[in-house]
Amino acid sequence: MLSADQRRRWRRYWDRQSRGYDRQMGFFDRVLFADTRQWVCAQARGQVLEVGIGTGLNLEHYRDDVALIGIDLSPAMLTIARQRAEELNTAVELRVGDAEALEFADASFDTVVCTFSLCAIPDDRRAVAEMVRILRPGGALLLADHVAAAHPLVRAGQWIAELVSVPLGGEHFRRRPIELVRAAGLRIEGHDRFAAGIVERISARVPAAQPRDRVRAGTAPPGSAGGVAGRGGDVRRAAGRDPGLPRSGR
Repeated sequence: MLSADQRRRWRRYWDRQSRGYDRQMGFFDRVLFADTRQWVCAQARGQVLEVGIGTGLNLEHYRDDVALIGIDLSPAMLTIARQRAEELNTAVELRVGDAEALEFADASFDTVVCTFSLCAIPDDRRAVAEMVRILRPGGALLLADHVAAAHPLVRAGQWIAELVSVPLGGEHFRRRPIELVRAAGLRIEGHDRFAAGIVERISARVPAAQPRDRVRAGTAPPGSAGGVAGRGGDVRRAAGRDPGLPRSGR
């Protein structure tokens, strides 16, 4: 769990990164991530939470009938996301929030989305536990990220890169979210790994009879060291169609 000082530090870091974020991610979308944003967002249904919504790069890929909420630690990122939502005429509720401490009740959402954000969340185990906690029985967890490469030489290069990227920006290259998802007891329904194993996308589902005490506050799912814990901020709704129900991506 981040301390208040750590949270302020990372918030300032991502606020600074927001200015060039779209340009940077646009490059990786073209050369590495392929159609991953479409692959993830096309599967989202019902009440959807996007964790780490960033500048809203996923917004254009959601179906019109989802009710979407997006959270991010960075207010500057959310300002850009809000502008993008207005340009797209997309209804979305945007909040400042902490992925390690989601301010939502258990079993609140049909779908949780997180693209290219778990790599930079300090406690990814806690974040995944939180995502599972707020999913309804039968709900879908949709994840995509850059992960530990399949080839050992590439993994060695990732390890070297982390010597700089982790202390500088909290960026991890060798995580495997699928292991956390399996440990939480979800059923993997879709799994794709490509680009030398560096990019991985996952569609998983909470069992209809998922025991909620496995992911309740302060309890780690079996096989993980994480627990659960959110921070809320301004809640604003972008101009656009009536979302009906409340509606993260990097």
